[in-house]
Amino acid sequence: MAAVGGLSVTVAALRAVTPWARGRLLAASRGPQARRETSSSSPEAGEGQIHLTNSCVQRLLEITEGSEFLRLEVEGGGCSGFQYKFSLDTVINPDDRVFEQGGAKVVVDSDSFAFVKGAQVDFSQELIRSSFQVLNNPQAQQGCSCGSSFSIKL
Repeated sequence: MAAVGGLSVTVAALRAVTPWARGRLLAASRGPQARRETSSSSPEAGEGQIHLTNSCVQRLLEITEGSEFLRLEVEGGGCSGFQYKFSLDTVINPDDRVFEQGGAKVVVDSDSFAFVKGAQVDFSQELIRSSFQVLNNPQAQQGCSCGSSFSIKL
């Protein structure tokens, strides 16, 4: 299966979406009932995991502060039917799955997890952009040429 690229999001854009979350969601419960998962970038880790590459872990450690983590969501849209959405967040909801590796944390809600189970989250740095991406998503049948959306296997 070819790699399915994720939505290109710059760090500045991630920072731009977090001020409302910090102020509005501070009073929300951090729910100890949130499931904690360990993750690995090794191929032998289970299908029910989100794998973090070393570049993803390194970048998250550089940009997150305190209790911040990277939230991965799947939304309807894009030219192939679904698209990845990345944001920085501080609140873990009861239905979230938490994946940690090397001190970096990626959180996926249960609805989105069904679409990215077994995938890999990477941070790619290129001359024209830097972005978090979803790669090697076993739930994706194909992606569009721009790499920001995908269709699911039926």
